[in-house]
Amino acid sequence: MLDPILNFVTSCRASDLKISTSEVLDCMRHLTLIDPLDEPQFKTTLMTNFVKTRRDMARFDELYNLFFHEIRPEEKKGTGELVRRDIKDAVERMKKEAGESDLMNALMEFLGGNPAPLLEQMHELYTREEEKPKAFKIKNNMGQLASRLEIMLTLSKMKSKVMTITGEMYTDAESVTKAEVDAYFNRMLDRANDMLTGDPKPLNDSLIQTNSVEKRLNELGEVSFSSLTPEDIDHMRSIIDQLVRKLKDVASRRYSAKNRGVLDVKKTLRNSAKFQGVPIEIKYKNKALRKGRIITLCDISSSVWAASRFMLNILYALQDCFSKVRSFIFISKLAEVTEFFEKFEINEAIQKTLTEADIEYNVPTDYGETFRDFKKDYLHDLNTKTTVIIIGDGRSNYMNPQAEILGEMRDKCRRIIWLNPEPMHVWHTGDSEMFTYKSYCHEVRPCQNLNQLMDFVHELVL
Repeated sequence: MLDPILNFVTSCRASDLKISTSEVLDCMRHLTLIDPLDEPQFKTTLMTNFVKTRRDMARFDELYNLFFHEIRPEEKKGTGELVRRDIKDAVERMKKEAGESDLMNALMEFLGGNPAPLLEQMHELYTREEEKPKAFKIKNNMGQLASRLEIMLTLSKMKSKVMTITGEMYTDAESVTKAEVDAYFNRMLDRANDMLTGDPKPLNDSLIQTNSVEKRLNELGEVSFSSLTPEDIDHMRSIIDQLVRKLKDVASRRYSAKNRGVLDVKKTLRNSAKFQGVPIEIKYKNKALRKGRIITLCDISSSVWAASRFMLNILYALQDCFSKVRSFIFISKLAEVTEFFEKFEINEAIQKTLTEADIEYNVPTDYGETFRDFKKDYLHDLNTKTTVIIIGDGRSNYMNPQAEILGEMRDKCRRIIWLNPEPMHVWHTGDSEMFTYKSYCHEVRPCQNLNQLMDFVHELVL
């Protein structure tokens, strides 16, 4: 019992875990009071005596697992003793050929079940890297790479050497013992490589990490609308709520600050006549910001609806920033759903849009028919303050696209913006009419995820 404990303590000290002689003596005395074969009791006893701070816990656990579990050869019944003996023989043969290299000798000890020399080499390596001047570390990390590369190359050479030696030790290539010996050496060399490439990280489990809107937005922002899971959609709603509040605040400040505009020289000079030509009262050019009217036409067929509902969600949350928002959905016929969004909470409004709107779902998408309906009933509502936003993939099942009606709409409104949930490289494929409609729009842009949608809303509102 004494030797394994002392070897473990040596390994801990090699990794800069502070353990005094008196603590080792206390630990040995405590081990006589428990059952050492009961691992939870055994580990707790070691931990109680050797770990002094919470930050040392992770390092202790790593060393404990390495020393008492990972460096043990396979102990399968019947072949375990043979495997351990052959591993010892192979290590002895490699030691004779290792020469005077400290690194090679440390690796041999590691393969033989003693990790302390290798841990000491690793600790010296990390210490050298930390002691380098900060400016040097920022400008040049080649020294760090070079010192690690040497060890990685040595590990690679050792793998080849191990295969050669075990090949010479076993005449039967199918030997079970050879396979177990090879597996042990490969596992140990991979573990040594992991120790080299994985820098020790100090434990800081008390750190409070804020799951900010920006972080969650980064996680979900690039996910395509059509790939979102129900859980993602729930998360996205809360993200949108917070982003919308920020947008409203920015827009409110913008409107409240409209009086601090450009200096009006003429008014200021005219007003100065009251003060004998001294411009005491400064006059500014007050030009009220215009709140635009928004009309949205949303294709609700299949995957297009995924993008449309987020767009409607945001637009209606930002109604204060516009003078009027009207929404229409379509597959082939047009149906207005503005009333749902004005009377009900957004999620309920979306549900009613899908279930109560006068829409036929079992028909092919027909953009031409939709534009004809809009021209007949709503074209007169367009004016120079109106921005028309069309959300759809522009796939009209080879029916007449009626693009000239889109041209008439363009002539009467302020601008037409088309958001397409498909990637741009497929706009010219199949039944897509995007390149036809593109000629009549002021702006077309892909809108496949929340990041693209929020970029557009930012530009629209601000």
